[in-house]
This record gives sequence, structure tokens and C-alpha cells, in this order.
Amino acid sequence: MSVSPSFNDNGETYDQLARTHVSLGRVLALFTPYRTRIVLLIALILVASAIAMLSPFLLRAIIDDALPIRNLALLAWLAGGLVGVAALSAALNTVQVILSSKVGQAIMDDLRVRVYAHLQSLSLGFFASTRTGEIQSRIASDIGGLQALVTNTANELARSLSTVVMTGAAMMFLDWRLGLFSLAAVPLTVLISNRVAKLRETITFEQQRRIADMSSAIQESLSVSGIILARTMGRSEHLIRLFKRTSSDVAALEVRSHTAGEWQWSLIYLTLSILPALTLLLGGWLMSTGAAVTIGTLVAMIALQEQLLWPFEQLLQTGRELRTTRALFTRIFEYLDKPVEITEDLDAVTLARDRVQGTVRLENVSFSYDKSRPTVQAISIDIPAGSHVAIVGATGSGKTTLGYLLARLYDVDSGSIRYDGVDVRRLSFQSLTDILGVVTQEPYLLHASVAENLRFAKPEASDEELITAAKVAQIHDMVSALPDGYATLVGERGYRFSGGEKQRLALARTILRNPPVLLLDEATSALDNRTERAMARALATLARDRTTITIAHRLSTVRQADQIIVLDKGCIAERGTHDELMALNGVYARLIQSAG
Repeated sequence: MSVSPSFNDNGETYDQLARTHVSLGRVLALFTPYRTRIVLLIALILVASAIAMLSPFLLRAIIDDALPIRNLALLAWLAGGLVGVAALSAALNTVQVILSSKVGQAIMDDLRVRVYAHLQSLSLGFFASTRTGEIQSRIASDIGGLQALVTNTANELARSLSTVVMTGAAMMFLDWRLGLFSLAAVPLTVLISNRVAKLRETITFEQQRRIADMSSAIQESLSVSGIILARTMGRSEHLIRLFKRTSSDVAALEVRSHTAGEWQWSLIYLTLSILPALTLLLGGWLMSTGAAVTIGTLVAMIALQEQLLWPFEQLLQTGRELRTTRALFTRIFEYLDKPVEITEDLDAVTLARDRVQGTVRLENVSFSYDKSRPTVQAISIDIPAGSHVAIVGATGSGKTTLGYLLARLYDVDSGSIRYDGVDVRRLSFQSLTDILGVVTQEPYLLHASVAENLRFAKPEASDEELITAAKVAQIHDMVSALPDGYATLVGERGYRFSGGEKQRLALARTILRNPPVLLLDEATSALDNRTERAMARALATLARDRTTITIAHRLSTVRQADQIIVLDKGCIAERGTHDELMALNGVYARLIQSAG
């Protein structure tokens, strides 16, 4: 399987993305908050490496000094030194592992929270154009892939590097000729390793992209909605084939990420493996020429080479892993670099909730999703405090978009939206959520109990407050009749409840917050006529002390509104009361007639 260049949604290749988003300084900045512990860790590694260097010299003394003269006392001291070095190295290694694990997990926690918090600040447009599975993959799979780097790899890098440097110095001190010969292979092996690492880096990026595809497929097709769609359409086998294709791609890329350049890597292993034999050959030749090389020196040099072999291989492998993790950092930093479009003003206005009147004014509001064709344009509406305004229109007229703008899920392109005279862009986020309560046509319920879903809006709410809100939303009797009452688990996205029941639970959740302004976006679309009439009466009672903005397709719900705004192709076509609009016999009247 060949790997073609990967492109993101903007047509950028992996190399372009990596150069744009990843730098050594940015990666090192992740470690900066823990520099004290990292310095301590490096100090431990250096001490452990220095202590380990004593073993070959003790071994040479045993062979050249203690054994030839059969000095058991000296042998015992030297052997005891080897045991002490091993014990101290083991103890220091344990401390290193514990400390590096704690630092690594703290960095992972910081990065996960940072990405999650940044995503929470992005506009609705980002989530409308991005698969949920893709987002989950970047937080779970990509950041999870970095775990080895920050917990083990960085520790192994420092330990291996210090061991290689000190072992190289010990070789030169032991015999500079044999030392130079032993280190001559280093440049070649580093060059080969770097070529292999570069190849695997590109494969890793493509691999993570396909893992994200697989995650999205699982999230979409194995949800309740996905299962219902697949079975009712008879497409389960088709989805299995698609998943098998994606899974096979992931498996093939996994193999390539571990085996690409393996023949080149085998040259490194071969070079390091035959080095002791070549060293013995060189040492024997030097001894035959009368050079000052002893058997103990040769044995100690071979021991140093053996001691060098593992950390040097580890160093080369770590270098490869660092290159491949660049692909993961690219995907993570790409998300962190997504611009935050909805920001809180530095001098944001905070309105005291008990003093909010609830007046809303839209002044010449225009907005476009793609900046080419306006979705709504030149919208001006005055909504007095305590009034009920309905916004109606055919599908695609811009009703829901206007609701998004009122909730500041998007910012207007021009014009302004004001609450109690304050531009929504000047309001603090907390003030806006205190002022405006929103119930959408697609209510989202958490996989939790009914009570927990309601308390998501007001964690400190009492049971009595839950019941009061549920009664207003006409859902209390149904919940009370359940075996577990308010402790009933609603299931993922509330699939244990009907569409109308979910809408009423979502409405009760918003009512619990008691907002001065209530925005209902098709909030009763899934209700039967009898329940809708009962809720309309309840909402009428509720709306006496608050401003209500209803976005509706079912026009029967807005006949009693103080003002009805009729949208057509993103513009206000008509406005007035139900009777006034019917008398005009225009757009509104045709909507009523088409509704039957």
C-alpha cells in the first residue's frame, strides 16, 4: 500500500502543516511548567550514568590486577563494587521512572485540558463542519500517542544520551585508538536512522488520519440513530464493508509505520553487532605490534561497547519516535491554532441579573455563513421587555440562523443585537447565559438521570425546583410515573424518551434557570396537539414576566404573539399581529394556507 501526500480541508500537505504549526520551541514549552522536576530528573540520570561507567574499570582491575595475583581480598572489594554499582543504578532508575511518569502524566493532562478548553471556545461553524469522531480522535488517539514521548521517551532520551556520551568518553580514556574505532560507525548509523525516521513520520500522519476516519465511523454508525438507520435501510453489510476497508488501511499503515526502512535499520544493527569482533581483531593487531594494550583493556572495551550498544540503539530509536511524534503534534497544534471567533470583550459588561428588564433590539443585522451569499440581511426588530415575538418563514428563510445570532453562537457580519441596550458582543459570557435561555428543535440530553439532566442548567437546584420546572414543561406526571422517577437514566441522547418528551425535558431544564429572555427554536415541534396546547397555556403563564422569542414552523403556536416577524429569503417580508398579517393576504397568509 503506497502512501500518497495527505491534505487537510484547506488543501495543505503534511509538510506544510508541520512547518506551520510545529516547532521545537513550542514542544519544549509544554515541559516548561515542570522545569524544576525535569532538572532534578536530568541530574539523577547523569549521576546514574556516571556511576554505571565505573563497572568496566572495576572489571579491568579484576582481570588485570586481582585475578593474576590471586588477591582474594582485592577481588572481594572489586566484586562488591560491581554489586554496589548495580544496586545504586537500580535504585536511581526506579526513582527516575516514578518521577518521569508523574511529570509526563501532568503534561498530558495539561495538553488534553488545553485542547478541550480551546475547542469549547470555537464557534458553532467549526463543529458544523467537523466530524465528532475526528475531534474525539485528536483528543484521545493523538494525545494518547504522545504519552510514551512525555512519560518514557524523553526520559530514555536523556538517559541514553548521557550514557552514550559518558561511555564514549570512557572509551577514549581507556584507549583512544580503540575508542575512535568504536565511535567511527556513529555518523553513518545516525544518517540512516534519520532517513528511516522521516519516512515513518509521514506514514504516522496518514495513519492517525485513517484512525480518525475509523473513530468517526464507529461514532456515527454505532450510535442509536446509526443502528436504526442501518437496519431500517438494510445497509448493515455495506457499513461493515466500509469499516473493514478503513480498518484494513489502518492495519496496513500500522505495519508500514513499524517496518518502513527496516532493511536500512538492519544495516545499523549489523554494524553494531560486528563491532566487538572487529575491535578484538584491531586490539590483537595492536598487541602484536607491541602497543600498550592489555587483555583487561580489550575486555573492558568490549564491555563498554556492550554498554554502549543498548543506549545507542535506544537513542536512534528515540530519534525515530521523536520524528513520528511530530506528526501527532501537527494534528494537535493544528486544532490549538484554530482561531477563536467568539471572544469576550476585555471590558465586558456584566449586568446584574435581578435588574435585567429583557428588552431585545436587532439593528440592521446581516450575516452569511460562507461570506458569498447573505443568509439574513438588514434585519431590524424591537422586542419590548415582557413581550412575545414570533419569527416565522419557510424553510431556509433564516429563522434558525437568527436564533444562533441571538444566542451569539455566531457573531453578526454587520449591525448589532442588544440586550437592555448593551451590544451582545460587549456582554460577558456569563451575563448572556444569565439573560437568555434557549430551547432548540433538537434537544440534547446527557447520558445521565433525568434529575442530572435538569440540574445541568442549575446544579444547586432543589428537588422542589426540579418538580416546578417539570410541571411547567408538562413533563412531571410522565417522569413521576417511571419506576425510578427523576433518577431514571435517559440513555444516550435521551433515546429512552420520545421526541416530545425530550423537548419537554429540555424546556424544563431551561425554565429551571428562570432566564429573563426565553428563545424557543421550534421547541414544541415534536409535541402532539393536546400537549402543545397544554404547554402553550403553561408558557403563556411563564411568559408574563419575561420576554419570549419563538422561532416556529408550526404557525399554530404563534397566533397569540404580540408581534410576528415573517422572513423570506433572509429578509423581513412582513410584520404585525396574526390578524394584521392575515388581512395583508401576503407571505404569512400563504404560509397559513400551505400549513392547511
